[in-house]
Amino acid sequence: MVTGSCPECGTRVMAGEAFCEQCGHDLSSAPRASCTACGSASIGQDGYCENCGMLQPTGRDHVEIELAAMAGVSDRGLRHSRNEDAMALVTAGQDAVVAVVCDGVSTSPRPDEASQAAADIAAVTIAKRLAEGEGAEAATREAVRLAADTVAFSARIGEDSPACTLVSAVVERRQVTVGWVGDSRAYWLGDNSSLLTTDDATPGTHMLTAWLGADAGEVVPHVRTFTTDGPGAVLLCSDGLWNYYPEPEMLAATALSGTPLSAARRLVRLANEAGGHDNITVAIIPFGQGERAEATVAFPKERSD
Repeated sequence: MVTGSCPECGTRVMAGEAFCEQCGHDLSSAPRASCTACGSASIGQDGYCENCGMLQPTGRDHVEIELAAMAGVSDRGLRHSRNEDAMALVTAGQDAVVAVVCDGVSTSPRPDEASQAAADIAAVTIAKRLAEGEGAEAATREAVRLAADTVAFSARIGEDSPACTLVSAVVERRQVTVGWVGDSRAYWLGDNSSLLTTDDATPGTHMLTAWLGADAGEVVPHVRTFTTDGPGAVLLCSDGLWNYYPEPEMLAATALSGTPLSAARRLVRLANEAGGHDNITVAIIPFGQGERAEATVAFPKERSD
């Protein structure tokens, strides 16, 4: 049985555990959890109430990350019982920042675990490779490879493979590198606002043609680098946002005012007000200096080999 979530870090903990395995918090005085729907104390190891079947909320239902150079918000939305999206934001020295957004595939087992593991390993790998002097494109490909392996190896005997999508951005001075597998998206917002990614999905549907997971086959990421002369922002998001607001111009009108955190909060709120049918994750990285009137954006041909 689970006792609920660690009050310090939100990690799900088991009955009888004295300390959280994630952060070491003392759980000896933690109250026993009860189902948020029916009040039963019979919560299974998988987080579902054994009395009414309701999946219990976790510390990931709403997450906000704010760093000096960027911010992100991830929210459960209004219809799902848990947040299967994940994000990771890290700095890489003085000149680069890295953001990763992953969306767990709901039809797979433990999609929330898959998305968080993929986001974490991808962000750390990119930052480490950049610090070692590797280029952003090579670092992105290696990060996706390791994230794909991490998700694939998490499959348990007798269950289908966990799965998720991934989109990443590396912002370095006047250059941005994006990488992706699946249908989570990256946008350039500013003069010449543009969608930077192409969905790995059957046109007009959400049926993925590429993803991370043991059943995904060979994972070959799309990688694209662009430069700009003017200010703006890079936005990463899951389909919980772009399902409602796919147009770059509309996103720019909301994301380019206020702080990155306030802008991410506004976009999440708009998606929830539009229905909140899915989990919603938004990461915003401000970018560039100079006069907006002089902004130019160069998009080279994508290289995915």
